[in-house]
Amino acid sequence: MALLDFLQPKNSESGIKNPGEHLMTLADVVAPSAINITPRSISISGVSTRVYYAVSYPRYLNDGWMEPVLNLPRELDVSIFVHPIDTVETLKKFQKKVAEVQSQINMKAEKGMVRDPQLEAAYRNLEELRDKLQQAEEKLFNVGFYLAVYGKDEEELNKAENDIRSILDSRMIAMKPALFQQEQGIRSIFPLAGDELLVHSKFNSEPLSSFFPFTSFDLTSDNGILYGINRHNSSLVLFDRFSLTNYNSVTFATSGAGKSYTLKLEILRSLMFGTEVIVLDPEREYEYLAEATGGRFFNISLSSKNHVNPFDLPPPAEDEDPRDVLRTHIIEMVGLFRLMLGGLSAEEETIVDLAIQETYALKDITGDADFTKLEPPLLADFEMVLAGMEGSTSLISRLQKYTAGTWAGFMNKPTNVDINQKFVVFSLRDMEDELKTIAMYIITNFIWGSVRRRMAKRLMVIDEAWWMMKSEDTASFLFSLAKRGRKYYLGIATITQDVDDFLRSPYGVPMITNSSIQLLMKQSPTAIDNIQQTFNLTDEEKLLLLESSVGEGIFFAGLKHVAIKIIASYTEDQIITSDPSQLIQIKQARAELRASRV
Repeated sequence: MALLDFLQPKNSESGIKNPGEHLMTLADVVAPSAINITPRSISISGVSTRVYYAVSYPRYLNDGWMEPVLNLPRELDVSIFVHPIDTVETLKKFQKKVAEVQSQINMKAEKGMVRDPQLEAAYRNLEELRDKLQQAEEKLFNVGFYLAVYGKDEEELNKAENDIRSILDSRMIAMKPALFQQEQGIRSIFPLAGDELLVHSKFNSEPLSSFFPFTSFDLTSDNGILYGINRHNSSLVLFDRFSLTNYNSVTFATSGAGKSYTLKLEILRSLMFGTEVIVLDPEREYEYLAEATGGRFFNISLSSKNHVNPFDLPPPAEDEDPRDVLRTHIIEMVGLFRLMLGGLSAEEETIVDLAIQETYALKDITGDADFTKLEPPLLADFEMVLAGMEGSTSLISRLQKYTAGTWAGFMNKPTNVDINQKFVVFSLRDMEDELKTIAMYIITNFIWGSVRRRMAKRLMVIDEAWWMMKSEDTASFLFSLAKRGRKYYLGIATITQDVDDFLRSPYGVPMITNSSIQLLMKQSPTAIDNIQQTFNLTDEEKLLLLESSVGEGIFFAGLKHVAIKIIASYTEDQIITSDPSQLIQIKQARAELRASRV
């Protein structure tokens, strides 16, 4: 058999065995165990293949007409053979063909017949092409387009054929199976540069350019960082979030699907391109990343030495009125106290608003003064002012746990945190769950004030963002950051595993719509319907998210989206991994290294 003969070694003509003939050769290794050829298919080692060739094309071919076929979730191979045609001989044939068409037009005119628009269009096209060939603007080629699909059996091949025909028929491209030529077809598909089918159509240069096969849907740009690999065509998902209309992103995934791993990889690569990064870390997952990159790590807890004063005021920008800055911060402080004190009635909210203004006034901080160099008040000052106001008894009793009780060490002290670094991490793992939402609100507000102080390309990562979506005040503040961050060159990256809690918030869907990048990774069956409806996913994409492995999902950027697989180098993986088994091995290796140095 020709194919097998090609792969297997030849015996000596004399029939005498060579001394080394019993040794296994390369052909023995690569040769298939069995081949079965039928008129419509060829089976090699149990894998069925069917080869097709194109027999006709429409009048016009659009760029990327192969894209839907190449992006089918099936294994297939495409071979395109381009054979140049001698221009001199072609021009001679064209002259004869033009004369024939011109003669037909003249005969119809002499007989008084109605003109034939199709014939006249053919004449104009021939003349135009002949001019371009004569001036070397175009060339002619014989083009063979062959396609092979693979499957376990004939039934799977037929299903693949129906999928491909439905796509190509809609583009008026006719394909036929290579009947009784499957062996020649598979040899033409193999990367041997041999065209054995010899089924060609003539194309000039312009429509031939539409055959360029690497136009499948991808998210590759000239600038940006590598997010991963396109699972459909193995192209690079290379993108710059700061090139979009806004710089925000949301990431949804179940626990252990690789969402934090993905963001840590983006952080590591963004730092290489000069982006400053600030992280709110609820589980202390980013500590080693901060240590490895020379960043700052702040552990926020009731016993921590790191403190953030919620009364700190952001400095006004050049185009801002100090009174507006003070007024906005007071509104944000009212929201904070609403969160801290378990809600406020209308009367209590008015008392708190007035007390905050009086507290700032104690430190000579007003809208008419330059408060950038003044020392801000503390929570104890606010309590003192509140004690002198009528109707504040209930407020004071609820506030005392933050000023004199168990929780006093967290926020009743001046700020001693400096985030003027390339990479800063705030860990909240050791903070009590009752205070995590409050702590995230205070720290996020503090970061926002620092961002406004100095313009720089920044990315703020909020891991387990559902903590902030639990309260309307914190969710509203996070949404305002997402809307206003672009003005200060700030991107907000929110990560969550509790999709239902996130979407249940009135600010959940607006956060998604105000994020130019969305990353969906493995989802649980209980959340997938909500995800499908929110992101308008197809049933195939829904199934993909349910069956995705760790580090796989769907990446949305603007109007495009692709199936993605997150890829990290060995060194990157050692820095960012959250796998407990890997972490134990890494710690043991470090301990052994330190012991060997001693």
